[in-house]
Amino acid sequence: MANVLIIDDDKMMCKVMAHMVKDIGYDVKFTHTIEDGMKLVLSETFDIVMLDVRLPDGNGLDVLPKIREVSYSPEVIIITGMGDPDGAELAINSGAWDYIEKPASVKQMTLPLLRAVEFRKGKKDRQVPVLLKRGNLIGNSPKMNETLGRIANAAAINANVLINGETGVGKELIARAVHENSSRADKRFVVVDCAALPESLVESILFGHEKGSFTGADKSNEGLVKQADGGTLFLDEIGELPLATQKAFLRVIQERQFRSVGSKTERKSDFRLIAATHRNLDEMVEKNRFRHDFLFRLRSFTIDVPPLRERTEDIKDLVIYYTNKFCEIYGIETKGFSPGFFEALGKYNWPGNVRELVNILEQILAETRFEPTLFPYHLPTPIRVNLIKSSMSKSKNSKPSGILESPLDNSENPIYPKFKEFKEDMEKQYLKKLVSDTKGVKKEAIKISGLSRQHLYDLLKKYEL
Repeated sequence: MANVLIIDDDKMMCKVMAHMVKDIGYDVKFTHTIEDGMKLVLSETFDIVMLDVRLPDGNGLDVLPKIREVSYSPEVIIITGMGDPDGAELAINSGAWDYIEKPASVKQMTLPLLRAVEFRKGKKDRQVPVLLKRGNLIGNSPKMNETLGRIANAAAINANVLINGETGVGKELIARAVHENSSRADKRFVVVDCAALPESLVESILFGHEKGSFTGADKSNEGLVKQADGGTLFLDEIGELPLATQKAFLRVIQERQFRSVGSKTERKSDFRLIAATHRNLDEMVEKNRFRHDFLFRLRSFTIDVPPLRERTEDIKDLVIYYTNKFCEIYGIETKGFSPGFFEALGKYNWPGNVRELVNILEQILAETRFEPTLFPYHLPTPIRVNLIKSSMSKSKNSKPSGILESPLDNSENPIYPKFKEFKEDMEKQYLKKLVSDTKGVKKEAIKISGLSRQHLYDLLKKYEL
């Protein structure tokens, strides 16, 4: 039986959807704010979350990624009366199952729910524990686990793979993991750095050449494509490959046949192709800097590698792993870490991603050979400055104790509920905090609030406190 959570501030809509879900035979809970919804998401397990966009305490689309990132990763169906194309695109890009505009019929809401539950059940049935050879892929955050799942799926098939990710995220490590967990693991993994290929020699380097086919070709060369026969050919930074070479590669990808420079006969190579890029290839296609047909063939299976700033939970594991590794290399004692060390690293944006982190750790260890513990003081100046600025900003923006938040507090995008609803919401917040701070002692609550005993009792009863 599926468990469904509805987060919608329209109480009547909540009741209608709850009845609909119960009639199907699923368990259902509902709440009217993001805060209460997230408490349920984090404390219980749901298969489906039906989420409104405009809520009293924020925008549902902002919390959608957080819901998808919890350990059981529920499917999210957006149901909103404030629909717009950009919002729909954002929802789908953030992992929403579907996007439905209000008013919607019961049938319009039921069908996506049934399909999402069916999909989820099929996914659970197909889940088989996979023991991956991870190599230097460190971390167990939700984003990292999702990436590992994609690696496992890619390794199980023989399709071309395109790995997308910023510079320094570890795209080559991902490619190696796909290769080492595939049926080709005992064959070669051939790396081609497309950014470093001299344009005049690209085809010779890739496809090989015959002796005497051009000036300086004093002996034959089989080329990297042939070297990858039976194994994996990894084209790193594929976005840098010249257009002419992209055209030449099209048939090679499809037929796994090629002709060396200066040769009259074709040769075969049974290679598995993995490509990687930090560029937006779709934008390059629009600007005629990358071939659409080439991209179509590369993109049989994709792996999007998250930047380090989106998986900061992994920083501690990465630091410990690489610190121990460098200590062993340099023959020095294992280091300890102050709590502030990890805090500083976690608040940095990491434009250079894991590569930047590893380089910084190696630099620090080279300079602190005889110091037993690493402190924020040992970190590069930009990271230390960032830590101080973030703490100052937090202090500056924090509200004085006791001030209640309202949906109008966001000056950039204030939410204006009906005045009666706003008043009732603020009254309820005030009373909840009053009861909490006075630990339920009514004499103290009356003294602080200035309310009469009867008025206080009436309000507590009204809001069921």
